[in-house]
Order: sequence, then structure tokens, then C-alpha cells
Amino acid sequence: MSGTSAALTPPADAVAPVRHPDAPAPGELLGAHYEHCFGCGGAQPHGLHLEARAGDGVTITAEFTVRPVHQGAPGLAHGGVLATALDETLGSLNWLLRTIAVTGRLETDFLRPVPVGTVLHLEAEATAVAGRKIYCTATGRIGGPDGPVAVRADALFVEVKVDHFIDNGRPEEIRAAMNDPDQIRRSRAFEVNP
Repeated sequence: MSGTSAALTPPADAVAPVRHPDAPAPGELLGAHYEHCFGCGGAQPHGLHLEARAGDGVTITAEFTVRPVHQGAPGLAHGGVLATALDETLGSLNWLLRTIAVTGRLETDFLRPVPVGTVLHLEAEATAVAGRKIYCTATGRIGGPDGPVAVRADALFVEVKVDHFIDNGRPEEIRAAMNDPDQIRRSRAFEVNP
């Protein structure tokens, strides 16, 4: 990535990320961590409905189709929506680490326009871990998984405790998520960067 800031350069003592033994298997569809998530949730009518799959090592692949509600300029995806797609894909890496983490920094390069109707093929990889900091990178391609890169990003995620969400989220949503009788949905609501 061009012009990556020093904040996104792992320190010399950073280590390679290690896939958690309980992480989803390569090829497994991750599903939504929370139905109301703008990135992956099915309950958001204008959301991205991004579908992510676990890859090998600490990698994720994902796809999302740019719809008319995602446009900025006429017929083209809004840059903020593309940044959100990258952020959502990068955040999904935390499922493979079994870590609760939030975006600390995201730097995005926009290389070519992405037309409405395009399927954006995303790939993300965790590259280093230093204490609570997780360094990662992602690309978004058009025209297929091997097509030209349209967007790319480097990011820094920071590990947090579940209290981060409980203390800062809107109380009615936190209560609803915590009162969900489905234990798996209840725990997944707080697993990744929402």
C-alpha cells in the first residue's frame, strides 16, 4: 500500500498471527455476527450483506454486490461504502484469532471506480500481532477474484473486552443482544468489530 503510516507498521517485536484451534475451518461461511450489523447483517435493508469465508492460515475471503443504495456518484459505489466493506472483511479476521477487537486505524486506497451491480471480491490477511494490536491488510477486486484491484486497505485492530460494547453501546440494543435466548447468537453479537 502506498503511503502507509508508521502507525500501521508492526513493531520489530511483533509476531506472526496464529489461527485459533477453534476457528472456523477453511472454506466455512462465517455468517453474520449480529443481524443488525451494517456490514454483514441480514436485518439491515441497505446494508452490505457481506458474506465472508474462512481461508487458510489467518485469511478471509468475502463478496458483496454493490447495489443502487450504495452509490455515491451516479452509477458508482460510494467510497465510504467500499471502506466499510474492507473494514468488515478485516474485522472478520478476528474470528480466526478468536479475539474481540475493534478498528483502531484504517487507511484505504481507491484505485479504480466500482460500478453499481459489481460483485466486489475481497481478501484479507492478518500479518502481525503485537500485544493487543493486530495488523492486517485487504484488497477488493472487480471482475472476479483475480481481477484488477479496485480498493485496498491496511488496518490496525485493537483487542478489547466485551465491556467495551456493553459500556458504550445503546442500552436497548445491548439488552436485546444479551437477552437473546440463543446462546450462540448472544455471544457472536460481541465477537467481532461491529
